[in-house]
Amino acid sequence: MKITSLEPARCLPVPEAGFGALLTERGNLPLESVDVAADISGLIAGVEVTQGFRNPYDVTLEATYVFPLPDRAAVTGFRMEADDRVIEGVLKERAQARADYDRALREGRRAAIAEEDRPDVFTIRVGNILPGERVSVRLTLSQPLPYEDGAATFRFPLVVAPRYIPGDPIDGPPAGGGVAPDTGAVPDASRITPPVLLPGFPHPVRLSLAATVDAAGLELRELASSLHVVEEEGNTVRLKPGERLDRDFVLRLSFEASTSLQLHRGGDGEAGTFALTVVPPPLQATRTPRDLVLLLDRSGSMGGWKMVAARRAAARIVDTLTPQDRFAVLTFDSVVERAFEGLAEASDRNRYRAVEHLARVDARGGTELLEPLRQAVALLGGGEAGRERVVVLVTDGQVGNEDQILEQAGGALSAMRVHAVGIDRAVNAGFLGRLAGLGAGRCELVESEDRLDAAMEHIHRRIGAPLVTDLSLDGLDAEPDTVTHLGSIFPGVPLRVYGRCREGSAVTVRGVAAGGPWEERVEGVPVDAPALRAVWARAHLRELEDRYAMGEHDLESRIVRVSLDNGVLCRFTAYVAVDTRQVAGGEPEHHVIQPVEPPSGWDSPVPPAGGTFAAAALMAMPPSAPRMRAPEPTLGAAEGFDDLDVPGFLTPGPAAPAGGGPGVPGGGPGGPGFPGRPPMPPPRAPFPGGPPAGGLRGRGKSRPAPRRTQGLEAVRPQLAAELDRLRALPAPDLAYLADLGTRLAALAAYLGGEERLEALARDLEAAERPSADARALHDHAVASLTALLGSPPVPPEAPRRGPFWKRS
Repeated sequence: MKITSLEPARCLPVPEAGFGALLTERGNLPLESVDVAADISGLIAGVEVTQGFRNPYDVTLEATYVFPLPDRAAVTGFRMEADDRVIEGVLKERAQARADYDRALREGRRAAIAEEDRPDVFTIRVGNILPGERVSVRLTLSQPLPYEDGAATFRFPLVVAPRYIPGDPIDGPPAGGGVAPDTGAVPDASRITPPVLLPGFPHPVRLSLAATVDAAGLELRELASSLHVVEEEGNTVRLKPGERLDRDFVLRLSFEASTSLQLHRGGDGEAGTFALTVVPPPLQATRTPRDLVLLLDRSGSMGGWKMVAARRAAARIVDTLTPQDRFAVLTFDSVVERAFEGLAEASDRNRYRAVEHLARVDARGGTELLEPLRQAVALLGGGEAGRERVVVLVTDGQVGNEDQILEQAGGALSAMRVHAVGIDRAVNAGFLGRLAGLGAGRCELVESEDRLDAAMEHIHRRIGAPLVTDLSLDGLDAEPDTVTHLGSIFPGVPLRVYGRCREGSAVTVRGVAAGGPWEERVEGVPVDAPALRAVWARAHLRELEDRYAMGEHDLESRIVRVSLDNGVLCRFTAYVAVDTRQVAGGEPEHHVIQPVEPPSGWDSPVPPAGGTFAAAALMAMPPSAPRMRAPEPTLGAAEGFDDLDVPGFLTPGPAAPAGGGPGVPGGGPGGPGFPGRPPMPPPRAPFPGGPPAGGLRGRGKSRPAPRRTQGLEAVRPQLAAELDRLRALPAPDLAYLADLGTRLAALAAYLGGEERLEALARDLEAAERPSADARALHDHAVASLTALLGSPPVPPEAPRRGPFWKRS
């Protein structure tokens, strides 16, 4: 082999190009432009997003783009334009839309499909783009604007930041074309991890964004953009040219909101939609002693200004405490560390110790969020009468296992008040909002150090008790199960409620304030605002999808029906646009997934992964051996895991070594709790309506439980999910069966002692004996659960309906 050196003058780099930059005469990536046009009226924005694609190759192309949208936005329209042809998209069940798209490509026709992968992460694929051809796709959406302390916020995300993907890789074809493999914890990881460009990559996507503002009769005092330089032309705010898709666009509109009830009537006897806004009353919140657990994310993605801001935010939260409060401070990456053990009195000395601990925190490792949440729930325990249980999470939220966290932590967090502080210029706002919503708390987003002080003033008041709780509505003939979550009324934050109603012209809001009854009557105003229905449908779908993620899988058909009936995209449906004209000989010859910009403000460049570059995307790949600190074997008095009333959590299995690795959640090939075992699905154990009366039965002690009169229907979704996982196991696993027995025993305790469940749980205790027959116990468990659910056994070879993100 002969190696010849080139003269430097013959290989000059492209100006400002990073390593790996490729250039052709037509460009090097298919996405050319993104145009965002927003029309803001009062507290609702209508938005059109147009994405322009161009095929720079000499063969037909399929382009894939993973991009964000506001998590509360309702996508109500989809259109493809190519070669002077306009093709309107149709909303269909996701598998059917994919089948139509794939068939069109096989037949040589252009097609485009839009799918939702997270509340704020979407994927568009455009297929059979001819060489040199331009194709544009347009999304139409409506979104409500959050309003706090005299200002509404229009936030439009522009980049999907790399997310930490825990768990072990799973077999089978990938769900998408991203850089991370699908794992047991994030089975669609390859759909939400697009490759990341190096900083300064030449020829960025052309971005244009304009927002036209109508205060809807209110006095607009100020417009402020916190992350971008903007130009104002009358009532339109426009981004200056040259901005990159690397951070959220945040526009704040200062005006005074007012209490109102908007009524949009339906046609032809159809129910209408209402939107209720209640401004907080001038009341003083009752100061209740608090038990507070502060969780601070110190993972690698929190480096730079984010870590500085997070430490300051956490310290300010500690300063809000008084000696009547108790608190704990946990910092986490792959390891969970504590400022001190247990809940400590919020004395001056302990607050100083906590702030001193926070001052030493720096960014490192991966975002293992489930374990600190589990420890926070254990610390707060069943709670004491007269004390409020509060969890405050400070993070950027950049995790991929959102559904797993909701599944395993949702039940517990719904019994507490959860506040989330999101710190990033491309924050995972959708997930943090879902977490805060579970616990009737608040989500505060901090996009820059300049806004930290103002944000902390808000947080200081949010962490306190709400002004009004136990809310209910009277006076409207609302359709059952259509009113969005009422929550509580906090200082400075108007209550926003949407729903469907048949009749009524006024509503009375009732609740409890300062220990006594409170109510306010609001007269309705008829409006012609079709967007209200879309906004309601999106909020309703989010609540249903969160319940689905927490175990209620029988909601799928209802979710699909609500989506299709209201024309609003969700995770179970997709928009598809198919051209009737054949333009190619068959399927596209080349496929490209559009790389995304590295998020602005991240401490160090995130190297892209996959086939294009040799480096792996650090934040988008699972760790080979995370340093998760396992629970000590003698949890109980100190940690409360074995003798604890906690909804939604089961006692962990045998403790692993403190160094992590196999047997630690997200660790080696053993999976959670079982060294050397094949990967297995994570356990699901949310308890509807509250905790098991007798605590959680683990491998330690348990308490006697008072008898309840719950029926088996109360836990049917959990039992159906356990049966599905049993059937999906590649082979009988004794350790898994033993752990299943503990979960079934906890469900039986929740029901007040269901004899058949208790009997099966006792039978599965045999899985811990050396002579146990794995196959016999596995078959016995399948047959028993099938009988409990009242459905005939399904033969092993019978096809099962797979996850919705893989259906076709």
